[in-house]
Amino acid sequence: MTLSVIGNLAILVMLLLFLYRLQQTHVSFTRRVFSGLGLGILFGAALQLLYGAGSSVLVQTGDYLDIVGSGYVKLLQMIIIPLIMVSIIGAILKLNGGTALGKISAMTIGVLIFTTMIAAGAGILMSNLFGLTAEGLTAGAAETARGAALQTTLGSVESMSFAKLMLEFIPANPFLDMTGARKTSTIAVVIFSIFIGLSATGIARKKPEIFESFGRFMQVAHAIVMRMVTLVLRLTPYGVLALMAKVVSGSNYADILNLLSFVMASYGAIAIMFAVHLLLVGLVGINPVRYLKKIMPVLAFAFTSRTSAGSIPMNVQTQTKALGIPEGIANFAASFGSTIGQNGCAGIYPAMLAVMIAPTVGVNPMDPGFIMTLIAIITVSSFGVAGIGGGATFAALIVLSALDFPVALAGLLISIEPLIDMGRTALNVSGSITAGTVTSRLMGETDMQVFNSEHEVCLDGEESTI
Repeated sequence: MTLSVIGNLAILVMLLLFLYRLQQTHVSFTRRVFSGLGLGILFGAALQLLYGAGSSVLVQTGDYLDIVGSGYVKLLQMIIIPLIMVSIIGAILKLNGGTALGKISAMTIGVLIFTTMIAAGAGILMSNLFGLTAEGLTAGAAETARGAALQTTLGSVESMSFAKLMLEFIPANPFLDMTGARKTSTIAVVIFSIFIGLSATGIARKKPEIFESFGRFMQVAHAIVMRMVTLVLRLTPYGVLALMAKVVSGSNYADILNLLSFVMASYGAIAIMFAVHLLLVGLVGINPVRYLKKIMPVLAFAFTSRTSAGSIPMNVQTQTKALGIPEGIANFAASFGSTIGQNGCAGIYPAMLAVMIAPTVGVNPMDPGFIMTLIAIITVSSFGVAGIGGGATFAALIVLSALDFPVALAGLLISIEPLIDMGRTALNVSGSITAGTVTSRLMGETDMQVFNSEHEVCLDGEESTI
């Protein structure tokens, strides 16, 4: 370890201590998260300015940043399965069966698919406005290798029918899915938890003493898991700082400038979809401004971490503690939203790629027939992306292969992938929260007293005035 790396780590420690000081003086959770975000940007920019992207000092410093950033993400992943299980089982016990279960699932998935369809339209609109095309883009060694890898992966994508994708959701071995071994493990655990909850309520009349004991056990398990969630979420500002510093310090700004039009078009489409989400919550009687203030911390984390699944615990806490949404609905929305109908990864991204690639194969991207076909394919495929996993890349592969477009051209954007993925992930999480909010309001389950509270019920258990 060189003196430069030691110096960088000393600065990192001082920044972390500063965030800890903010926590000790009861600065609000939101402010601490955004302080971590801002400090991470400044620290990352300073590192790149001093050492340059790809330098050995930056690589070694990045390894230590990963201990804080990636370590935090791993802790979040640790609590996802326990949180989903205790929340969904507990919710079904409170519902005393599955009478409302069908409505919750249908509304949640319906909102996710509907918003993904609109997201595809937003991606098509911005691509055409900016005149994006894959013609003339040059491919370096990394882009060529990426294109070859996508071409290789295409075979496995084409072999998966929609029916096979749906079959992947069913948990043949629930204990395997509890380890997160499959891309569809999250949904599989949701389904398994539903079966446990329904089975428990099924014996409520015949064996009330057993049902009562099981109910008490779930209350204890829920209390313990939620305490664990709180402990992990207190680390959010530190994780955000490290994750953001790693992204900024490792970004190649020359590549970003070369593909600036695609970056601007992508974030333009993302901005449109955030506006659509706010419009939807407004239509069901939720104040959009207050709503946005309350969900900003989880969006900031999703932006820096680039993981929809890792955002589930914070997503659920935001919905229940800040928005007044019941735990059952919040968990359904967060779980389904991390794999189904992702507005950013399954909606905007494949739409933009298809519009860019269309001119290279002689297709007019402005043709109404092409646009309608593209939106239809994206809408259907967004429901099955989770069956093969891989987020935006596999969503793009499914759509491009369905259109019979060359998939290797998607590799030309590898250099700016992290920058675009940050916005896409934040949008995915926003979409899942929107689905939970709309579903909860339509079912009359939202606690408006919690939502309208003038105090920010912080996700780490502390309170402060907004």
